[in-house]
Amino acid sequence: MLIYDELTTAERALWDSFPGGRWVDLRTGVPEEDDPAAGADWGADRTVRAEVVAALLLGGGTERPGGVASLRLAGARITGRLGLAGGEIRHLLWLKGCRLEQAVSLHAAATRTVRITASRLPGVDAGLARVEGHLDLTGSVVETGRLSLINAQVTGELLLNGVRISAAGRWAVFAGGLAMGGGVYCREGFTTRGGVRLVGAHLPGGLFLQGARLESPHGEALVADGATASVMNMSDGFRATGTLRLRGARIPDLLTLDGATLDGGGTALSGVGMQVGTFDFGLAAKPAGAVDLQDATVTALRDRGRNWPDEVRLDGFVYGSLRSEGAPRREDVAHRLAWLRRNPGYAPQPYEQLAACYRQAGHDDDARRVLLAKQRHRRTTLNAPGRVWGRLLDAAVGYGYRPWLAALWTIALCLLGSLVFSTRAPVQTKDGEGAPFNALVYTADLLFPVGDFGQRSAWHWTDATQWLAYLLIAVGWLLTTTVVAGVSRTLNRN
Repeated sequence: MLIYDELTTAERALWDSFPGGRWVDLRTGVPEEDDPAAGADWGADRTVRAEVVAALLLGGGTERPGGVASLRLAGARITGRLGLAGGEIRHLLWLKGCRLEQAVSLHAAATRTVRITASRLPGVDAGLARVEGHLDLTGSVVETGRLSLINAQVTGELLLNGVRISAAGRWAVFAGGLAMGGGVYCREGFTTRGGVRLVGAHLPGGLFLQGARLESPHGEALVADGATASVMNMSDGFRATGTLRLRGARIPDLLTLDGATLDGGGTALSGVGMQVGTFDFGLAAKPAGAVDLQDATVTALRDRGRNWPDEVRLDGFVYGSLRSEGAPRREDVAHRLAWLRRNPGYAPQPYEQLAACYRQAGHDDDARRVLLAKQRHRRTTLNAPGRVWGRLLDAAVGYGYRPWLAALWTIALCLLGSLVFSTRAPVQTKDGEGAPFNALVYTADLLFPVGDFGQRSAWHWTDATQWLAYLLIAVGWLLTTTVVAGVSRTLNRN
């Protein structure tokens, strides 16, 4: 038990100021001397034991009627471990510009607003804690430890702007199951050496990482599998060295990477199964690794042509609309087809999805271009006979998406046949029977296997010209078959 007479001058000042919530400022006013990085050299006049701070917060200090008790301390060196685990803290704690020699423990504590700003400390354990207010570490440096918020509840905001965390282990921020009432702000120079883990976190106020830098030697810079956040803003110079993993995340409003840099090798972004309102993929540079969007659902996708890496996994990716910055629509189709070819191997769904998106926007010609590209890509996976038949379908009618090609072939062959047959004399099958010979009608009769214009049965050839007649009959059947197959495919798909 603490005895008041045994407290140091600094501790007595803190004890006496607590009932009225007044600041105890031990700073000298000289920036170099007040820097917490040099706090290990601060003398007894600037030193407060952690047990004194804990005693005040856990009911050891007297409260003054008409006043609001709170602990406000600036420029102090706090020795010992500030252990508040499991405690019920009814007062504000605000440490500013302090140096804490050991990590702060708020594990399973129930507390009001906690602010440890512009300070230096080994870590904070607030797992299972309930904070009725804000948790504010703005401008602090966490050395060799981490910020732990496993299954914690914070009714206000989590403020980590300008915080620098250098974790000794894999995770700099370990906050799986975190439930927030407000937003999580990690801006203005927030940096980590170690990953940020937010698996299953509930962030209705959003996650804001503009300009943040996450560096993970272990491969995963941000893991937010199954997390729910109204907004995830990783823009304005955000940089991740390691994978961004958002598997199954739900972001109903905006996920933006505008101006961001992804340096994760292997997979730079894993968004498998995520559900997003607007996805802004306007990166500052091409990612170092692959982007995996398999089975993801996005209402609107915005990107830039140069943003996508060499490998983009798109099988099962569903989106409502697309917008590519700075590209005319005709060029956009070519860009999108190149985008689909970045998907490893052949998968029909990405082509079908892109065609459906164009069709919904009223661009039927673009949809047909996409479906034709799908068939050509599929052809590369077939055996030799299948590839040959595919090329015939492509040349004849563009797999049914260019039926006008059949008309061009028919017109060209009709002209060829008319020219050849008009220079030679055919033999009448039965003397005195049948219509007079007409080279153009005769050619058309050979080309169309259905119907009879009376020329094919009335006239025939006995010299080498008969081989042209046989060829026209074979080509006629081929054109008819390819037209029927192509149109049937088009009707079935559309």
